[in-house]
Amino acid sequence: MTDEARSEIFARVRHASKRAGAGDVRNEHFRLGRSPVAQSKSGDLSIEFLANVLINYGSIAVTRNRSETAKQIGSYLFEKYRSRKLLAGGDPRLAAIPWRDGGLLPRFGVAEDGEMASVSYAQMAIAETGSIISFTGRANPAANNLLVEDHIVIVDAADVVATLDDLWIRIEALPPDEQRPRGINIISGPSSTADIEMHLVKGAHGPRSWHVILQGDVPEEVAGRAREIAHSADSAV
Repeated sequence: MTDEARSEIFARVRHASKRAGAGDVRNEHFRLGRSPVAQSKSGDLSIEFLANVLINYGSIAVTRNRSETAKQIGSYLFEKYRSRKLLAGGDPRLAAIPWRDGGLLPRFGVAEDGEMASVSYAQMAIAETGSIISFTGRANPAANNLLVEDHIVIVDAADVVATLDDLWIRIEALPPDEQRPRGINIISGPSSTADIEMHLVKGAHGPRSWHVILQGDVPEEVAGRAREIAHSADSAV
């Protein structure tokens, strides 16, 4: 774009705004209201979230506490790779997990070439889309989410919100120093692309597998109900 064209666009924006101040912009924003919210199939955020994770080609598990989470990750890695090697970022919540309960001794750092599996701790999650939210930075390097073969994510049940709109409201309510992380990753499944002849290929430019663990005070039947909903959705396609 030329400087002349850019100046013309800005001039049109200024004219259309009629010299509106910040307060006017805010008021117009609120007048727009919120977008329509999709109706939940289950009425339960945990079930909805896990069902959408499955629909997004992820796998799921539910644990009640950090010890169960460590054991679950240990079993997951051993069943898939006959290994208990794991990469973890510097999130204090990851450091607090009793990894030895799962026979694990993670390497804390940033992903390197050939790294098989990493674990991240989600900041929040969205039930409507089955997405996890990661604030990147020193505590959670983006490379750990994107450059490994298998990405494992821990989500606290209390951090699941209903919609994308609710996510931004939740972020705006955080202390000012936490609202503007280096980056916000919204991850909704393993890496995939259908650019070549419309064939879906997973792991083309990132993790091939995506395993989400919902941790907290969640009824045991939640995972089973999520699987039923995901199966029904697949059957309907």
